[in-house]
Amino acid sequence: MANTKVIIVGAGIAGPVLAVFLKTKGYDPIIYERLPGPAEGGHVFVLQPNGIRVLSLIPELVEQIPGHPLDGMIHCSCLDGVEDILVDVDISPAMMRERFGFPLIGVRRPEFQQLLIDTAKKHGVEIKWSHQAIEFEQSEDAVEVTFANGTKDTASFVVGCDGLHSNTRITLFGKEKVDFTGMVRVGGVSPTPPVLQGRLALVNNFGDGRHMIAYPIAEDKYSWAITTRGAEAKEDWRMQNEEQQDQIRNGPFSESTWGFGTGDLVKTGQKIVKYGLYDRPKLESWFKGRIVLLGDAAHPSSPHLGQGANQAFEDIYHFMRLLRKHNPSADQLSTELLLRVFTDYQDLRLLRTSELVRGARQQGELRVVEGVDACRARDEAIRKVLDNDAARKARHEMWSGPFAENEM
Repeated sequence: MANTKVIIVGAGIAGPVLAVFLKTKGYDPIIYERLPGPAEGGHVFVLQPNGIRVLSLIPELVEQIPGHPLDGMIHCSCLDGVEDILVDVDISPAMMRERFGFPLIGVRRPEFQQLLIDTAKKHGVEIKWSHQAIEFEQSEDAVEVTFANGTKDTASFVVGCDGLHSNTRITLFGKEKVDFTGMVRVGGVSPTPPVLQGRLALVNNFGDGRHMIAYPIAEDKYSWAITTRGAEAKEDWRMQNEEQQDQIRNGPFSESTWGFGTGDLVKTGQKIVKYGLYDRPKLESWFKGRIVLLGDAAHPSSPHLGQGANQAFEDIYHFMRLLRKHNPSADQLSTELLLRVFTDYQDLRLLRTSELVRGARQQGELRVVEGVDACRARDEAIRKVLDNDAARKARHEMWSGPFAENEM
């Protein structure tokens, strides 16, 4: 009897990881991706212990992650040229491994995505590029997917892992109103500035109406991203042309009055991107029939908590755990059984991710407060809120997830 076939839409971050787990549990996954190959764009992010814990269930994967562990998390402020450290949190690799099993690792998305794609291929997963899913026709026991190039394929069920601009989500629930938040981001990669050499820390630098996050992705390289209020910009993360990059390198962000190495990072920035930040409405359901959403396709979030990819991996863990619980032999799934899996998965994850999306939005607003008095009040709130028992408990709960003992 043939293995149960699963179509995964999207070969970004979540799709290849889900495919590997499905393959190892006896399913027959195939990934379809609209792009012609791995994305060159995208920026960087931090893999946190809750996400890495899921990845560690794939043998030898964590050891190959292309990035650099972070050894501190500094929240600082620079107002009227005065530098002030608000909170300095110990996240050294040794401490993090002792308490949570894994450190925080700064990674560039293109290199990390390529590792995941290579890992999926090694597990025998087929990936078909230049296939944009445009139509889904459901029957009692299968889904037929039609692609923009005219080809079709059929599987027992479909998982939409096609990210922020998910065509699967649009097909299921219609096109939604997307609201510009009034915030834009500029980011790049730079040599480690002198002030941060020897201390490879994540730095949250709060200014008047602007915020920079910066962290190492290699011994000699820092990634950085600046959030401000600004004119509406596209949400495509594409690299700016050389003239646009020079304007940013020589613009107001490179001023030496913005401390903690910020000016040096901007002046030496490479692969600079600029994009707008947008809000999307919360979905009340993540599935319809035999099609389900996962990761950013289900719960797109602004980047201010750094949990996007990590929450996608938590989605995968619980989705696979529930598949194993309800279908331990990986047989063909009846509609009733699939409904049970999808409902349990949604009920478990929807509230949790909605809280994080809301928290990320609030964090973004806090970061771009304007006016010196308002900024000083913000800084004092950060000093109190991020270094108290409640904050430490929240970090512990986040980084200890999504499991203590693997039930997948």
